[in-house]
Amino acid sequence: MSTRTIAEGDRILRKVALRIMPFLALLYFVNYLDRVNIGFAGPNGMNTELGLSATAFGFASGIFFLGYLTLEVPSNLALHRFGARRWLARIMVTWGIVATVLAFVPNPTTLVIMRFLLGVAEAGFFPGIILYLTYWFPAAQRAKAIALFMVAVPVSSAIGSTVSSLLIAHGHGALGLSGWRFMFLVEGIPAILLGFVTWFYLTDRPAQAKWLTDDERRWLATELDNERKATEAEHHWPLRKALTHPRILGLAFVYFAIAYGLYALGFFLPTIIAGFGQQFGTKLSTVQAGLVTAIPYVVAAVVMVFWARHGDRTRERKWHVALPMIVGGVAIPIALYLGNPYAAMVAVTICAVGVCAALPTFWTLPSTFLSGTAAAGGIALINSLGNISGFAAPYVTGWLRDLTGTQRSGLWVVGACMVAGACVALALGARPRSSR
Repeated sequence: MSTRTIAEGDRILRKVALRIMPFLALLYFVNYLDRVNIGFAGPNGMNTELGLSATAFGFASGIFFLGYLTLEVPSNLALHRFGARRWLARIMVTWGIVATVLAFVPNPTTLVIMRFLLGVAEAGFFPGIILYLTYWFPAAQRAKAIALFMVAVPVSSAIGSTVSSLLIAHGHGALGLSGWRFMFLVEGIPAILLGFVTWFYLTDRPAQAKWLTDDERRWLATELDNERKATEAEHHWPLRKALTHPRILGLAFVYFAIAYGLYALGFFLPTIIAGFGQQFGTKLSTVQAGLVTAIPYVVAAVVMVFWARHGDRTRERKWHVALPMIVGGVAIPIALYLGNPYAAMVAVTICAVGVCAALPTFWTLPSTFLSGTAAAGGIALINSLGNISGFAAPYVTGWLRDLTGTQRSGLWVVGACMVAGACVALALGARPRSSR
């Protein structure tokens, strides 16, 4: 490419990013918030009102992912066939309805059932977005694009912790509901509204983008098509192979390890901070605890974007996944052995940075050798198997808390899992050998 062509391509990709990335990040913000807001409900009235032990709370938190993983692959194949605009809109409306119904659960059994159905409703959303980004961004810019999308994870955890805490604190008694019930109700409605917006706002493919000029559409479609053909020529991965190959299972384990850290933090960080009172004598209001919970995620959001951009610039992938996993895995179990809450929060923040920094670059790995239907199925399978950690992390952490009376043992498991995942990432390397 000439300098002028490269500059023009960068301009087109910036235009694409400005059009779709803020909206996708908003969708994921709402998605992730609805997924983990049970972490704020638990220690703020739900566990007491419904009579949940730490194990039962962990089970209710994690059962979401058993529903989620059952439909990941067929949902992503449907998105590839019918288009992201229609399928993502359908997902959002159904998950929004279930999320609002959570406000009215009368007992633990109903809570578990509705959390399972929430997972069923949301199935395919995240891998669908990852697949969708491969339709719009060449491989050299993909980690940064995924980071801009996934920055919604730490942002939703940061802003969401404050919003959820405020809704619980000031919504108590509104509409005759407890604070945690009011939070579920209010935070479920945006998904329904955004589902209708998605139907009209998103564009399935560059060739259909009326907001690009003819030359811009032609350049982007050609660039992505050439990249797809090159991938297919070098790596012959049909759908069946993408659903059965050991490399996919290895990548699923790496993602399991990253997500294990993510969900252990997401579901239990509010509980850990609430425990500072007993451990360190620190007294925090509900809103203050929400603000403190936000700190690790604010830092992680900034580091995530810069780390992904560095990975795109250097074209190095495996260490950009493994190194933050190792750092985060070592930091998290140390947190509860430190002598004051400030040092503990530094360790928790380092763990959050490690988890979030690994995520964007990890999701560039499948598209280095998968394309088309194989990419749809393979990405969904990796996400589906990896998200078993969403069940395992809160359940195992809660069970160990009940068994030992402390959070420490559960966080040692988190750290060990992340370090093991980093080792597998290094063993796999960035991409398989050519199939030619």
